[in-house]
Amino acid sequence: MNWQWFHRLGSPRWFYEKTNAWLPWLMVCAWGLLLVGGIWGLGFAPEDAKQRNSFRILYIHAPVAYISMSCYYIMAISGAVGLIWKMKLPFMVMKACAPIGLGLTIVVLATGSIWGKPTWGTWWEWDARLTSYLISSFLYLGAIALQQAFQNRDTADKASAILALVGTVNIPIIYKSVDWWYTLHQPATLKIVGKSSIDPSMLYPLFVMIVGFYVFFSLVLILYTRTEILRRESRTQWVKELVLGNNKSKGEGARS
Repeated sequence: MNWQWFHRLGSPRWFYEKTNAWLPWLMVCAWGLLLVGGIWGLGFAPEDAKQRNSFRILYIHAPVAYISMSCYYIMAISGAVGLIWKMKLPFMVMKACAPIGLGLTIVVLATGSIWGKPTWGTWWEWDARLTSYLISSFLYLGAIALQQAFQNRDTADKASAILALVGTVNIPIIYKSVDWWYTLHQPATLKIVGKSSIDPSMLYPLFVMIVGFYVFFSLVLILYTRTEILRRESRTQWVKELVLGNNKSKGEGARS
């Protein structure tokens, strides 16, 4: 089977040039959706019968939680593609995912603690869901540390990819922890199969926020990946020409 088309899609130069046109649209869509969803959820959704207004942190906590799991899968799948097909771009995406995913898990843990204080009466509980997210943050940290631990880039990429693949076992645990164990954490609000337990007046703005955060995540991941491409491909002719062209444009702009 001819895989040349697949390798062309994995070209760093192709990715950099194609995504250049996507960035403005992603930025507009992300901020538009987050603005609409935020105003709708924080300002117009009704109070929860038991938690009152403290439930509104859901509109940040839940979307970021979903994206942090998705980010880990992207990191692991990118690492697997890089290992199997010896492609450069997937390893760049994998490396870009690690600091983003770490930031996402920190936000999840922070908002979970803020939400837990009025709900559970404590900032932290060794709850299965919280603990598995804490493990996820350590996995992201491990991937970042492995990138810094080896001077040889190929070795660092392979080590990070193996860790990412091993760590995928934690993602189903995160998702199903509230079903497998009796925990303080409330059951899943959104369900892939079956009816969601949240009222539609609260659910619709949550959907808008989830989509908005996913678009924003896509934007940030592309920006991080583009930065990594320029760093790793700095000695290639096309990057040198790109930098030279940008410098010329800046010089002409300054003279005018």
